[in-house]
Amino acid sequence: MNERDGLAERFEAQRGQLQAVAYRMLGSPNEAEDAVQEAWLRLGRTDVSNVDNLAGWLRTVVTRICLDMLRSHRSRREDPTEHQALDQISEPAQGSQPEDTALLADSVSRALLVVLNTLEPAERVAFVLHDMFAVPFGQIAPIVERTPMATKKLASRARRKVEGTPVVSADELARHRKVVSAFLSAARAGDLTAILAVLAPDVVRRTDPAALAPGAAAEVCGARAVAEGTALLARRSQLAELALVDGAVGVVVAPHGQLMIALTFTIEKDKISAYEVIADPTRLQRLNLAVLTE
Repeated sequence: MNERDGLAERFEAQRGQLQAVAYRMLGSPNEAEDAVQEAWLRLGRTDVSNVDNLAGWLRTVVTRICLDMLRSHRSRREDPTEHQALDQISEPAQGSQPEDTALLADSVSRALLVVLNTLEPAERVAFVLHDMFAVPFGQIAPIVERTPMATKKLASRARRKVEGTPVVSADELARHRKVVSAFLSAARAGDLTAILAVLAPDVVRRTDPAALAPGAAAEVCGARAVAEGTALLARRSQLAELALVDGAVGVVVAPHGQLMIALTFTIEKDKISAYEVIADPTRLQRLNLAVLTE
């Protein structure tokens, strides 16, 4: 085995870990693969004879590549008109993806990816490396060009954003979670009876025009009418997950980890008395999103 083959073998032994890091940094399996491939190219151009910890060196290289990509993303202001039409939102069928890519995409919740996308690049790097991969702050600091103490503060700030702050008590949050979870499960199953069971008789659903079918009403009242009109959510239910939306239990629909729809709920006496389907890009950007932990 020549030196190049030996280096390739050592790199391949780290590929899975590097892809896991890059995916959590970037939120895209394809971009994660690009970052890892770029690290391989840089490895081929580098004399690593004096590198004692190749795994750590590679992780640092991948992280720096990801940080540059995140900063590039931030520098481009997204045009709201470039959002896909909601009736075209989809993800590749599980069987159509390479196995490694499918496993990677399933390794992190879409809700977490949505929240990670709200972090500043340096915050995301510090949080992902420390909280998800237990990398010491002293090793992260040079990558984000901060002191270890400042890096610790970055991760702490990111953690607070990821965890969020509920606006209700823990007991009430748990009850609301149970109700919304039952609603989402029923919508996924297309179970009209189960949907009706969690709706108040006079429930009201309000929907942004961007999420409406042509000719559909923006406001619908009454349990039966609302239950029968959950087609949009039912079609995208596999992309929907519970999340903390403005401090309360909500739902996000996020293909590829990109937020397209958010649902907010008003719950009274363990019934949904109202909910809103938010799809307008400007409104979505104003939402305070966090991960709904167990």
